[in-house]
Amino acid sequence: MKDFNWKWGETCPICVRAAEDSEIRIGDLLWLDPDGKAQSASSFAKSGDLAETQKAFTLDFLGIAMQASPVGWMETIRVATCGTFEFDDETPSDVTQRIGTFVGPSFNTLEEKLESKAIITVDSARKAIGRIVHQENVPAGKAYVAIISTVLKGGVPGSDPKHKTE
Repeated sequence: MKDFNWKWGETCPICVRAAEDSEIRIGDLLWLDPDGKAQSASSFAKSGDLAETQKAFTLDFLGIAMQASPVGWMETIRVATCGTFEFDDETPSDVTQRIGTFVGPSFNTLEEKLESKAIITVDSARKAIGRIVHQENVPAGKAYVAIISTVLKGGVPGSDPKHKTE
């Protein structure tokens, strides 16, 4: 599991069937499709701009893949629903990050689809899959993020309007 990028904390793993038309790699951000199957963030349908796509993805955010699933494979895979993970950080250098900064999935360079292993700073919990939790001795271009599944655990407080945070 060298690509898992888990750093610390309980992962609260679950097993869920992988969608047969989606390639899932270890460490991918996952969402739960309408059929109840796990899919990689890169297969999530773009809905307008990045902000709208992040909001939609956050509502279906399942967790981080602990096992791979090639296209055509319909077995169950293990998924981490919480914990601290290392991600590629695509936040522009002029944006200040600190402990507690919200992060969400990033678009690929062509802005066609979400990245499966990269995050970017977001301005609200509605777009967030987690928060920055560590800044000391983090490799350049990386971020340590505490993730929390919206599907299983209600997500980052404020990320799902159906769950009260008061």
